[in-house]
Amino acid sequence: MANIAFNIALGKVAYYAGLPAANDALIAVPIETSGIVSDAVMRDYDDLATLLAGASNEQTTMGRKTLASVTTTVDDTNDRVAVDSADITWTAATGNAVSALVICYDPDTTTSTDSTRIPLVKLDFPLTPDGSDVTATVTDFFRASSAA
Repeated sequence: MANIAFNIALGKVAYYAGLPAANDALIAVPIETSGIVSDAVMRDYDDLATLLAGASNEQTTMGRKTLASVTTTVDDTNDRVAVDSADITWTAATGNAVSALVICYDPDTTTSTDSTRIPLVKLDFPLTPDGSDVTATVTDFFRASSAA
C-alpha cells in the first residue's frame, strides 16, 4: 500500500484509477535511491516533470511500466475504497538502485508529457537491479477510508 499520497491527488486517486478518459493510463515510475527526497518534500510536487526536476531521479534503465488490470473497489462494510492493479514486472532489470515507485495518472498516452502526468502515490520499493526479473507485488496500492 502507498507510503504517501501526493497533495495534488488527495481525494482523486479512485477517480483517476477509474481511467475516465479515452487514452489514459496509470504508470509506475521507478525512482533512484541516489537523490531521493523525503516524503514531506515529495508529496508537494504537482506533476511528474516537477518531481524529476528536483533532486529525485528516475531510474530510466528499468523504465516506466503501464499498470494493467486496474480496479477500484468500494467496500461498504469497512467504509473504504481500494485501488488495485496486476503485479508489475521488469524483465532482466539493470541499472542504479531504486528506492520507490511513483504511480502517476497519464491523461492521454498519445500526447502527454511529464508536466501533464499527475503523481498519485509513492510506494517504497527498495532494490538493486542485478539482471534478474523484478516483480512489484501490488495489493491495493491505495486505500481511502472515511473517518467515523
